[in-house]
Amino acid sequence: MANVFGILTAITLALAAFIAFKNKAAYESTISETGTQRETLAKSEARLAAALEVLADLPVQRAAVDAEVEQLTATETKKKSENDAAKAQIEEKTSKIAANKTRLDEIREKTQKTGDLKELASKMRATNAELEELGQSIATSEAELANLTAQNAASDAQVAQARGNFEIIASGQSLPSLQTRIRSIYPNWGFVTLASGNNAGVVTNSTLNVVRDSQVIASLLVTAVESNSSSATIIPDSLASDATLMVGDQVVPGGKAEKAASN
Repeated sequence: MANVFGILTAITLALAAFIAFKNKAAYESTISETGTQRETLAKSEARLAAALEVLADLPVQRAAVDAEVEQLTATETKKKSENDAAKAQIEEKTSKIAANKTRLDEIREKTQKTGDLKELASKMRATNAELEELGQSIATSEAELANLTAQNAASDAQVAQARGNFEIIASGQSLPSLQTRIRSIYPNWGFVTLASGNNAGVVTNSTLNVVRDSQVIASLLVTAVESNSSSATIIPDSLASDATLMVGDQVVPGGKAEKAASN
């Protein structure tokens, strides 16, 4: 009988030990899963805080873009006015040159019919002086016309450039001429600051590429822009798996290079 009780006791203890081992494994698994969930929650809260900060700053950035668009529109209007004035001067000079040439032709025709120059020496001297004066006037007018034409061409180029920049900014893109660098990196918050701002063509909500060795290693979304600096969030899943962003990395407008292959 004592042997039976001993066996039952041993079985009971073994069963209790097995249950305790299972419970301990389940407890450790639960603790590990809880830690992972807390870490995920912390990252989500950080992203939410950054997104809320960007959202709060959007009206200010929109106002800055509107102001810049208004300035570009005013510049275009001014250049158009200058072009119109230059074209009017060109037409005036062209008309004057044509009139002077007509008069010169008339004088030349008259001189061919004067006959004996010895008898008309006094008249010829006056005519020659008039011809010289008209020639100088024509040369001056032609030089002024060439200068006005060059000014008009330069103004047209400036207007075209201003209009192109206006259209690019209005479409929410940074200017193609943008060339800047990463100034600082905040990996815990998922954003960086750049060494250029709207003076260099950075536009809020535009997409930029981080380029290293002619390859795109990450993409950025511009969230805030000042005159000579800006900040941008790192677009999730855009960072190549074998790359780490570094201060000084080159940044260009989106679409200027192919994305680097991930290993």
